[in-house]
Amino acid sequence: MTDQQPLPLDDSSLTTLKASWHADLQVLAPEAPEQLRSAEVDLLLVRWSEPHRRYHDVRHLAEVLAAIDELAQAGEVDPVGARLARVAAWFHDAVYDARAEAGSNEHRSATMARDHLNSLGVAQGNVDVVEALVLMTLDHDADGGAPILASRRHTVAALHDADLWILNAPAERYVEYARQVRAEYAHVPDDLFAQGRSAILSDFAQREQLYRTAHARTHWQDAARTNLAAELAALRG
Repeated sequence: MTDQQPLPLDDSSLTTLKASWHADLQVLAPEAPEQLRSAEVDLLLVRWSEPHRRYHDVRHLAEVLAAIDELAQAGEVDPVGARLARVAAWFHDAVYDARAEAGSNEHRSATMARDHLNSLGVAQGNVDVVEALVLMTLDHDADGGAPILASRRHTVAALHDADLWILNAPAERYVEYARQVRAEYAHVPDDLFAQGRSAILSDFAQREQLYRTAHARTHWQDAARTNLAAELAALRG
């Protein structure tokens, strides 16, 4: 198995990511000094750039943020919801260790979001929403989650679909993604990996609606089902 190394983003892309962070935090935490906001985004980028990551890296973060913006432009989520979804995206894999117990990464990432956003002075209600959004990515159950998300279903749907954007990626990118996931789990024997990966992908493939927004169902879902079927066939072959 080839160790699929992630490609670093160029300086222009990193500048764009940082600008997105600052634009959202200037609204959510207007009293936070720029130095504090900058220190936080630098810390997050260090997390996302950890050397053991292969798929869950800065490129994944950039793809999720771009997908949220696409959904917002399509009218699937309002500006407030898009802002909360983007901030949740920054934190949703901030803690990532493929060897951790199931759910540990998401819970630790959610705790980090709560602690750090509180330190920045984000309003408690918004902190609660971001924390709940991060926890939603544990099982991608867009209908469950904390009660506070009940009035934020469009926001939930936007993050849910954006985090799964990769499933509809062009074939070359999807194959690269599958190899990167395998590299993150290089410590798992092939048969056990194939079994576990197949179970996860089958769950998505069998969902009546893979995506929650109309835009994603119209523009992403067919390609996603094709990609899922191809990887499942390879895993079972």
